[in-house]
Amino acid sequence: MVKQRRIRSNSCCSAVAPLCCRRGPLKTLTKPAIFARETSCDCRAPHEKLTIAQARRGTPVDRPVRVYADGIFDLFHSGHARALMQAKNLFPNTYLIVGVCSDELTHKYKGFTVMTEIERYEALRHCRYVDEVLRDAPWTLTPEFLEKHKIDFVAHDDIPYSSAGSEDVYKHIKEAGMFVPTQRTEGISTSDLITRIVRDYDVYARRNLQRGYTAKELNVSYINEKKYRLQNQVDRMKEKVRTVEEKSKHFVYRVEEKSHDLIQKWEEKSREFIGNFLELFGPDGTWKQVFQERSGRMLSYALSPRESPCNSPPRELSPLRSPSPPSPPARWHNARPSPPTSPKGASASISSMSEGDEDEK
Repeated sequence: MVKQRRIRSNSCCSAVAPLCCRRGPLKTLTKPAIFARETSCDCRAPHEKLTIAQARRGTPVDRPVRVYADGIFDLFHSGHARALMQAKNLFPNTYLIVGVCSDELTHKYKGFTVMTEIERYEALRHCRYVDEVLRDAPWTLTPEFLEKHKIDFVAHDDIPYSSAGSEDVYKHIKEAGMFVPTQRTEGISTSDLITRIVRDYDVYARRNLQRGYTAKELNVSYINEKKYRLQNQVDRMKEKVRTVEEKSKHFVYRVEEKSHDLIQKWEEKSREFIGNFLELFGPDGTWKQVFQERSGRMLSYALSPRESPCNSPPRELSPLRSPSPPSPPARWHNARPSPPTSPKGASASISSMSEGDEDEK
């Protein structure tokens, strides 16, 4: 495919054309399109008239179909490129010539341009679909112009183009059967781009002042210049405030994240502490078991105290105390009651002893 492109774009005729139709070394895709000379085809062979049906079948085989597309191409954009792409792909073997009108004609019939004609010429040369650029193209196409440049067909959108006192400057081309329509790209045009700039004029003026352009270069009055510079300062302050807010939000987020982690760890520790506390002091905890064991030992000690050791020294009687009563008769020694095993038994033995004393008396 690349080889085919190189052959078509470097000569007005195909590789099998006569030597007089070949034009210098082959051009690669990295080189810009050539500028048209006085006549863009040096071949002296008769230029036969083609129909659209013949061109779409790939005839004639000895040369490409020469298609012409003209325009202003100010602020060259994707809509221009897509129109030229359609013109280039109209036929199997197409040589696309693009005519660009000069500043003089454009300012006369259409209006002021943003780009100069030199800039517009160079913009077209670097479009990949263009084979040849025709400078200072005529506003209206005459039969002499078409014959001079051996043009087979003219490509343009089908909307009637009223200009130079004519309702449609392509009317006679259409009547001659040499017009091939292309489709416009909606949403993009040079007028749309200029409308955007005019609509946002203050924004672009402030931006260029900030980038170093002077008020004189921008055709801005002294008061507007001061206003724009003040607005730029206010915007910078707002940007700083937004930056500080973003940083503060990030800091607060980090603090919240850390505090959340600390609270989560504290909750885990508190649950662990409560669990350990319940294990110790709960209804079935360790401390209850220890307390029950110690209480049982103390109660058993109170009910059955241990005997005092045999070698303990006798107690001396205090002089304030009365002497102990005389020991009972010998008969009581033989009938010593068994020691009580319980408080009830002890009280029963005491009561029996008291009854015995009464009998004795």
